[in-house]
Amino acid sequence: MSPEKTSATQATDARGKRRTFVGVVTSDKMDKTVVVQVSHRVRHPAYHKYLTRRVKYKAHAEGNGREAAEKAFRTGDKVLIVESRPLSRDKRWVVAKLVERPE
Repeated sequence: MSPEKTSATQATDARGKRRTFVGVVTSDKMDKTVVVQVSHRVRHPAYHKYLTRRVKYKAHAEGNGREAAEKAFRTGDKVLIVESRPLSRDKRWVVAKLVERPE
C-alpha cells in the first residue's frame, strides 16, 4: 500500500467496501467511545418536503481512554466513521479521522 493512503482507504482495500459516514460528536463521556450523530436529508413521498433524518452511532475512539490527558475527539468535532466488526453490544463503528474541529 502506498503511504499517501488514509486509514479509511486502507480499510476499504484490505477488507472490501466498508460504509463511511461523516458526523458530529455529541458525547465523549464514555471510555474509548464517542457518540456520533449523522444527518441526511430525505424527500417526503407525498408532500415533497425535505426532512432531516438523524441517526446516532457509537464509535470506537482509541485516543479517548481514561488515562488520556487530552481527548482526541471532543463534543462538536466533525469526524469520519468507518464500519467495522462488532466491538461491543452497541459499537459497530470506528472513528477513522478528525475532519474538522470548531474554534
